[in-house]
Amino acid sequence: MVTVNPAPALGRRSLLVGALGVGAAGALGVAKAAPSNAAVTAVARPTIASCATWGAQPATGTVSMTGPPQKILVHHTASANTTDYSQSAAYSLARNIQQWHFARGWIDSGQQFTISRGGYAMEGRHRSIEGLGSGSSTVFPLGAHCTGQNSTSIGIENEGTYTTALPTTAQWNALVTLCAYLCQTYGLGPEDIYGHRDFLDTECPGDAFYAKLPQLRSEVAARLGTSNPPPAQTRTWPTLQQGNSGFRVTTAQYLLRHSGRAVTVDGAFGSGTRAVVVSFQQPEGLTADGVIGRATWEAPLAVTCSQDQTSDAVRGVQTALTAQGYAVTVDGAFGPGTVSAVKSFQTAHALDADAVVGSNTWSRLLA
Repeated sequence: MVTVNPAPALGRRSLLVGALGVGAAGALGVAKAAPSNAAVTAVARPTIASCATWGAQPATGTVSMTGPPQKILVHHTASANTTDYSQSAAYSLARNIQQWHFARGWIDSGQQFTISRGGYAMEGRHRSIEGLGSGSSTVFPLGAHCTGQNSTSIGIENEGTYTTALPTTAQWNALVTLCAYLCQTYGLGPEDIYGHRDFLDTECPGDAFYAKLPQLRSEVAARLGTSNPPPAQTRTWPTLQQGNSGFRVTTAQYLLRHSGRAVTVDGAFGSGTRAVVVSFQQPEGLTADGVIGRATWEAPLAVTCSQDQTSDAVRGVQTALTAQGYAVTVDGAFGPGTVSAVKSFQTAHALDADAVVGSNTWSRLLA
């Protein structure tokens, strides 16, 4: 397995501008865990040009499959808003991105998919089309498009710079169709569509484009046959660092143990816990500072837990539930008592009462 450690997001964008060129040409405006929204209306697979079709070079290392994805991240390339909408221009874009990523020392294009301003959808990283299977899948190729989120998200690069301009109509329509198909394939809901900036300090996908994401979710919901999708939830996570103590630290220590690391569970964030946090952050491509913030929680350190599991992660859930006033035994077994407590907590906090402890429930438990 090849671990990809991408550069910080702002550097990635600024360098991508240099690699692909920035222009001032205007754009045409546009008028996880268990699935939370099942697709009601069948969405046909859109035409996606494969790596072989657009002339990709072979990956320089092993492209590993991971999954299941928990979200879709929307990016812009921060390159020229070209008026060349041809297929040949789209394929040239895909080749240029791959070469830039090779120059960064990456094994292949970082994103799973790319959409040109002409509306051409293309495979980015090798094996992305393979991951789609026959329309129902749980795996996708590990990418390199958002530090800390690569193992849980599918990235879509959209050609152009959308700080003030918007994608072309053709590009927008292609994005809606691709997102709807990905949601259907991977059991995601429209609320699982995010912008790059939701997880990193970056301008991507641009102010104007980011402001259109609620519309994107609504149009994807319409394609899926659902209505009124909830907005992507902004999760608030505690920041834990050396010197802290309490149930949140205890929970984090259980989660670190679940990841296979040896750490004493004592509720005290000392130098030993800090060292273990660093060892968790490094292979995830995170800033290895020993501080547990949003990126580390969602790497995910806070893994999804559900009924009938037995693990240290479940002990973490039970520890947090106990601190929130729910009477559960901290035994690591996700049995009927824990199921009941989780559902009660979710109902009290306006969450889906499905007894699945995913990112939204974790963030509320640790608040």
